[in-house]
Amino acid sequence: MSREALLYRAHRGLLDRDEQMGILVQRVSGAFYGHLYFPHIAGVGLSYNPYAWSEYIEPESGVIRLVFGLGTRAVNRSDDDYTRVVALNAPLRRPEANLDEVMEYAQKRVDVLDLAENRFRSLLFDGILQESPSLPVGMFATRQSVPSERFGNGGPSIPSPWVLTFDRLLSKTAFVEDIRNMLKTLRDAYEYPVDVEFTANFLSDDSCRINLVQCRPLQVREGGRIVPVPETLSPEDVVLEAQGTIVGQSSFTTVDRLIYVVPSAYMQLPITDRYSIARMIGRLTHVEEEAGGRKTIMLLGPGRWGTSTPSLGVPVSFAEINTVSILCEIVGMQGDVVPDVSLGTHFFNDLVEADMLYFALFQGKRGNRLNEEFLSRGRNRLADLLPDEADWSGVVRVIDLPGGRALYLNANSPGQKAVCYLAGPGEGRRSG
Repeated sequence: MSREALLYRAHRGLLDRDEQMGILVQRVSGAFYGHLYFPHIAGVGLSYNPYAWSEYIEPESGVIRLVFGLGTRAVNRSDDDYTRVVALNAPLRRPEANLDEVMEYAQKRVDVLDLAENRFRSLLFDGILQESPSLPVGMFATRQSVPSERFGNGGPSIPSPWVLTFDRLLSKTAFVEDIRNMLKTLRDAYEYPVDVEFTANFLSDDSCRINLVQCRPLQVREGGRIVPVPETLSPEDVVLEAQGTIVGQSSFTTVDRLIYVVPSAYMQLPITDRYSIARMIGRLTHVEEEAGGRKTIMLLGPGRWGTSTPSLGVPVSFAEINTVSILCEIVGMQGDVVPDVSLGTHFFNDLVEADMLYFALFQGKRGNRLNEEFLSRGRNRLADLLPDEADWSGVVRVIDLPGGRALYLNANSPGQKAVCYLAGPGEGRRSG
């Protein structure tokens, strides 16, 4: 009876059908460390990898989203942390560009059961280590060392905290091979791609026991249209360029409507107003549906869509944006808010089921650009569509495309690049 569940059922015409809920009670996999209980490893595995960020990645080999501790951080999109995404044919090839990014975007918090307090808790990884001296930490974390300034260049080093890289697990054990075999076996049995949840614990001989917790069919849409971007585009006709994080099949399509949450204006709002903006966007994305029509909508906004923390993004529910075709997260809302690729999460499954393309735009990084002049000068239709929300016109801009020209989105998932540009009818994919 949650709001999200009711909206989901209403969207699919199921409200009038009786649907009984089943409850499964399942033993928690893990190990005791003092008063704490948690598995060494947990995660989500997909037999088909929809996030091929490098030409060396084979989508058919699968992908996992890996965490230390309870798997809640793998299946729910954490607002305050990151996970390790592993392509199973190239497990040590990372989306991050350098060591600084590896350390910055490593998992910092761990979900555990605290038996002393009889409750679920999220603790810092360093705190877990202090309370768990027998933990085989070297199997999933790397200890970094930095030169000590007080000893000068070339002097002794001071070790920095452990960083959850999972490098030894991925390179020195049979874990990757076992996970690949498990996914292949299940995929062949289902005769369909699969989505699994798993845990893993190390035994006294350093071997690893994997527990399969859940398996279900994975809705994937392979392929998609990849066409060349016109070589003669003028800079003012390019509305945005994004490179680095695209999830979904490649796409070449026209965009009917842009809904743009202005980052600078949104950042100045108090928290209560940010919730109001989220509810308004939910109404905006369903205006045409209520009128019996449907538009191709691109939604752009700062930080993370669907966050539960409004300081990190726009706190919409997925049901509020399920009519959107293209979802863009603009990175740089507060300098350090970076989208966490949502593979295997409930949010990701909703994206796949809705056939929604997701990408992130990293402001200030090479290959990323946002044409704010175009977005600011286009006629804002917010007051036309929702007259009672006209006061928010400085925060949310709704732009329908002018006659005579079309707005094209050209997204190349294997190349991890998206370009959105204006062109005349029939010119959207003409090369130079």
